[in-house]
Amino acid sequence: MSISGSCLCGSITYKIDGNLHDARSCHCRECRKAFSSQASAYALVDFDKVSWISGENLLTKYESKKGDGLLFCSICGSTLCGTYKGKIHGVTLGCLDGDPEISLNRHIFVGSKASWETIPNDDVPQFEKGSPKDA
Repeated sequence: MSISGSCLCGSITYKIDGNLHDARSCHCRECRKAFSSQASAYALVDFDKVSWISGENLLTKYESKKGDGLLFCSICGSTLCGTYKGKIHGVTLGCLDGDPEISLNRHIFVGSKASWETIPNDDVPQFEKGSPKDA
């Protein structure tokens, strides 16, 4: 599978040559802040399957822990990827252009979701904290 993605302003574009896997929505406080939303929508990808087409020089990094962080556009602020140990770990589903051919397989950290959020009753498993797959 090959799919492209971009930030809101279009200055950064990328391509993924491979499949996304393990899509999840995280409802923790940190993800609400990082994604300016009630939750994140994120899927894992092999780091060597992502290539920058344009605007790589416009990427800005935020590290929440050593090697654990986010890459975002320095112009429009779109959160594009997550990193782990300095390498791309996953991508935000909202910045993909086209059908990623994947569905969320879990909601995590629902115990700390925002008081105003209602999670849809969509048969996707919900976990108060992380899930067994996070271990």
